[in-house]
Amino acid sequence: MFNQLEILSDEQSEKLYTIRRYIKNLDSVCIAYSGGVDSTLVASLAFEQLGSKAIAITGISPALANTLREEAKSQAKWIGVKHLEIKTSELEQSSYSKNPTDRCFACKKELHKHTTYFSKKLNYKIVLDGVNLDDLKDHRPGIQAAKKAGVISPLAKFKFSKQDIRDISRALGFPWWDKPAQPCLSSRFPYGNEITSERLKMVEKAEEYLKKGGLSEVRVRCQGLTARIEIPKDELKNFFKKYNLNDLVQYFSDLGFNCTSLDLEGLISGKLNKS
Repeated sequence: MFNQLEILSDEQSEKLYTIRRYIKNLDSVCIAYSGGVDSTLVASLAFEQLGSKAIAITGISPALANTLREEAKSQAKWIGVKHLEIKTSELEQSSYSKNPTDRCFACKKELHKHTTYFSKKLNYKIVLDGVNLDDLKDHRPGIQAAKKAGVISPLAKFKFSKQDIRDISRALGFPWWDKPAQPCLSSRFPYGNEITSERLKMVEKAEEYLKKGGLSEVRVRCQGLTARIEIPKDELKNFFKKYNLNDLVQYFSDLGFNCTSLDLEGLISGKLNKS
């Protein structure tokens, strides 16, 4: 069992006890594991309670940044949970690549086609994911796809908020407890803007460039060939000190962007859902 290194509130302690007991009573589980703080907590507790009867599965496609793929592998190794990568093909489907408002439904449908197949093939009885209570308040069509596939969301079931997940992850000594949220790269495109592997690679390389300059959280929104950089509002003043603007614009131009701008409103998660 992971040792608790910090004190939690009574409510959080009860939630942690409840989810541990719930997972312990499951026969075996397959976790849809992205490497984010949420699914990593589920994978950690599943391994803690079930050992080899838990496996984490990560869907691999151009929409997953390579740095996040490597982080997911590293975290799974740190936990000790068995980890399997599977190739998904959502980009080959127009219900995804045309980028409709329910794009995430197509994504999760494709993902859970594989997680449910492999869970049965490898004899893992139940598929779990990292959906939490706060996710239920956002535009998340993928949640319905997961439900249709029979996936269970224990964090949402026991009312874990995002803050609960971070606090509990920190208390259990997980070094990634404050890892920034990193939605898939497809979330950088306004609905209706077609998504291709080439455009995803442009966004991935643009964000990598900015992160190398010292930013831990950044989005490069892509509309047509225009790049709009979003960073936390408290980083805006330092942005012009961290980067040579001529070099930055040239790099983005070499990637294929014909216009690069900085969003003065700052980074707002899910902004394209609100536009």
